[in-house]
Amino acid sequence: MTTVRNRAAGWHRPLMLLVSAMAVLTVVAAVGVVADPRVLTGAPIWAKPLKFAISFVLYGVTLAWMLSLLPRRSRAAERAATVIVAMSVVEMVVIVVQVLRGTASHFNGTTALNAALFDVMGVAIMVLFAAQFVLAVVLARRPLPDRAGGYAVRLGLAVSLLGMVVAFPMVAQTPAGSPTGISGAHSVGVPDGGPGLPLLGWSTTGGDLRVGHFVGMHALQTLPLLAILLDRFLGRRLDELTRARLVLVGGAAYAGLTLLVTAQALRGQPLLAPDALTLAAAGMLVAATAAATALVLARRGRRTEVVLVG
Repeated sequence: MTTVRNRAAGWHRPLMLLVSAMAVLTVVAAVGVVADPRVLTGAPIWAKPLKFAISFVLYGVTLAWMLSLLPRRSRAAERAATVIVAMSVVEMVVIVVQVLRGTASHFNGTTALNAALFDVMGVAIMVLFAAQFVLAVVLARRPLPDRAGGYAVRLGLAVSLLGMVVAFPMVAQTPAGSPTGISGAHSVGVPDGGPGLPLLGWSTTGGDLRVGHFVGMHALQTLPLLAILLDRFLGRRLDELTRARLVLVGGAAYAGLTLLVTAQALRGQPLLAPDALTLAAAGMLVAATAAATALVLARRGRRTEVVLVG
């Protein structure tokens, strides 16, 4: 643990400052959820900054760790990470300011000021997307020590960009019953603020585009974790190439899952109430992933046999 802390001390400083600030904001927002009785779109008014702060803690730590894997420093990657920090701060400042004002930050065009702040957030997320794309390109072109880990990092960045893209349709959603001046929604087919899953708040009566966004964004953590677990528990039984191929299979399956839950949401369907078409698509995804995994392991078995005979 001490070694990890010592290594983290040398990670990208702006990202680690962002992580520290978001950790403090997490505590403040958690207190706000308990102490502030105000409710906005069916949830405690401090719930949004709480969820965003936690997300930025995970996001910042993950990106800083990924940068630390580079065999040598990359100015382009570090500058892109600094831009990500700046845009993240802009996003959070607007969210907190709107909470203090007692109004929504997202999709809010009820006044000129609210519309301008939402436009600022839109520009910030587009710049953040471009900066992460630059980061992904740099990490894709630089060799990393472990092949499976390298694939996991690159795929994690790529699928998380997909997770950002699938959130864009939120701006075009304006379900019947939405308040005047609201130019977008998380939900599809029902207004925001209705019955939702505990903690997450995802709609249980209609589609919710936050599901695909959440799943895709957390590829940043899930795919590297897959590579770590493969190395930890199967490192002696599976060679590096086989583990790398399994990570590729996992990355493809994860991207497929992101698209599947997004398509489900766009059809106005709650996550926990899939219809026959969604279940069939999920079954096909599981079957394809299982077949690809079996193929990778079979090729590994044949290669081992050839080596032993040789």
